[in-house]
Parts: sequence; C-alpha cells; structure tokens
Amino acid sequence: MSTKKKKSATREWIDALVFAVVAASLIRWLFLEPFTIPTASMEKSLLVGDFLFVSKMHYGTRVPKTILQVPLTHQKVWGTDIPSYSDAIQLPYMRLPGFSDIERNDVVVFNYPVEFQYPNDLKTNYIKRAVAVPGDVLEIREGELIINDEPGLVPEEMQYSYDVVTNRSLNNDFFKDYGIDQGSYMAFSNGAGYLVWATDQVINRLKSSPVVVSVTKRVMPAGNSEKGIYPEVGEYGWNDWNRDNYGPLMIPGEGMSIEMNEENVIKYSFTIEKYEGHDQVEVRDGALFIDGQQVDNYTFKQNYYFMMGDNRHDSLDSRYWGFVPEDHVVGKAWFLWLSLDQYESMFNKIRWSRFFKGIE
Repeated sequence: MSTKKKKSATREWIDALVFAVVAASLIRWLFLEPFTIPTASMEKSLLVGDFLFVSKMHYGTRVPKTILQVPLTHQKVWGTDIPSYSDAIQLPYMRLPGFSDIERNDVVVFNYPVEFQYPNDLKTNYIKRAVAVPGDVLEIREGELIINDEPGLVPEEMQYSYDVVTNRSLNNDFFKDYGIDQGSYMAFSNGAGYLVWATDQVINRLKSSPVVVSVTKRVMPAGNSEKGIYPEVGEYGWNDWNRDNYGPLMIPGEGMSIEMNEENVIKYSFTIEKYEGHDQVEVRDGALFIDGQQVDNYTFKQNYYFMMGDNRHDSLDSRYWGFVPEDHVVGKAWFLWLSLDQYESMFNKIRWSRFFKGIE
C-alpha cells in the first residue's frame, strides 16, 4: 500500500502564500478594501493619516474590467515603475447587487475620472462626499452649497479657509492648543498673520484670543472667473463660475434626456465624450455631433455624481474636473481602523479616539 508523500517545508510555505494571496484578493474585490487618506481635502471629517475600510458591498461589488493584473496591486508593481497590468483584455462594466444606491452626502471612494492614461478601474482612488446625485440641481452661493434650492448638508467637521491677522508671531504650540496642526496653517509672507484652515467652532475660539486682530473667511467674489473650473471654456471656467460661486448645474443620470442647446453642449459635452462610450464626439459651432451626426437631444447611459471635499475652499473636486460616472465608483467609505498623526512621535502618533469610528 502506497503512502502519500509528505510535503516539504518549502512547498507548505508556497501553498500557504498562494492561499493567502487568493483569499486577500477575493476579500479585497468582494467585500472590503483598505484606503489611506493622503491629503487634507476632507479635513476635519477625515484626517491625513486616517486608515479606513471601503465597503464594496454597499453599492454592489464592481466586476474587474482589467483582469490581467498582478494580485494585490493597482497601477504599478510594488516599489517599481513597472505596470502591474495589461489592458489587452477589457471586460464591460458590471456590478453585483448591493445594499443601497449612492445617497446624497455619502462619503465615496472612486477612481479619479480624468486620469485617462489608465483603465477606469485602475485610475487613482480618490475620496470625497457625494453632495449631489442624479436629478439634483447644484449651486454654490458665496461659499454655501445649495441643492435643489435648499441649503446643502454642512458636515459637523467641515473646514473653511480664513485669513487670521495677529499682533505677533505665533508658534506650533499656540495653534496646537486650538486643535490646528502644522499642516493647517501657513504664515503670510509679510509676517502680518496666517492662512488657517479650520472649522467654524475652532475659528470662534480663535477670535477670542488677545493676539488675534481680525479673522476673515476666504470667499471668491461672484463674477470672478477661476482658471480650471468645470466646464472649462477657453482659459477660464464658463459663465464666470468659481469655487465659491458656481452653477446652477443639473446632475445627469441614466435615462435622463436633455436638449443639446448651446448652454448644455458647454456643460455636458465633455461628459458625453469621455464617459458615455461613443467612438467619435465633436463640438462644432456650439452643436454636438456623435459619429458625424448632429444631436439635438441626448439620453444619458449611466448615473453621475458631484463630489466635493469637506475642506470646502481647498479641495480639488468636481468643481474642477466634473462629474464622477457610476462605473468609476469603488465603494462606500465605511469605518476607520487606525489613525496616525504625522506631526507626532512614538505613541502620541496614534489618534486613539478615532479607532473604529464610523464615517458619516
């Protein structure tokens, strides 16, 4: 009677490693994916150094479009500039059933839409708040968000930008007492004060300090065009829009039809060209042409979302690069599992109060 040959220690390690990679890949694809907050665009709702889990289940797991990829990588092989994928085979967009649709004010992780050098599912991951969903009409007036003619949500920890004039120079310890870290203020070149990013609550405390002469909220005046604002026409944004005075703009969705007049061609032609799957889209003399035929009315093929950061005056978001298509959505930001303060050391680096905190 033959006996089964015992595996060598090396073979057992290889088998265990393969199993771990397969299991981790399946969990990352189907259920949860880790994400780190790299910039201050969501402060103070989410902080630089927050580590969170993104739920793929809430909106439905997206079936990978790019299937030829090194497991557990994104755009590059770890520590190199070598691409970790091949786009020789690209599957159509599909998503498994989820628990819910994307709701207004959800915090969402998505693929940066205008990174066209990568396939949709391998573009850089961004995180913002979905302040407007299909059918909403968005407007920003003097820095205040308006959705469907009603005031939009103001997150409890939302930041704004302020000019703080002081009667003397201030140090890190002063700002730290007010909960303002080193990355949230900047001295003016003339030494007269500071640009400070902070919540309204912090600013109200700061105003009472005897060293503070004045505090002025930064708001770009209406009628002042800002370079790079979406939709960009020529050198500046269309119709004198800027980050603090923007819109009105209707958010398109699947099955919605709009008349392609000159104004709507300006607002939506970029979206139709880049995300709707047409071979040839052109704008000529204020009119939209698809595959050489002029289009007087257009029906959208998928849902779109308007994303903004909670650090409202200092966030690169949909005001600059437009709508986020549904097929770019990765998942819902669910909860924090670790938070590290880059300006502290040793055990002080850990923000214990943020452990396993839900994201709202």
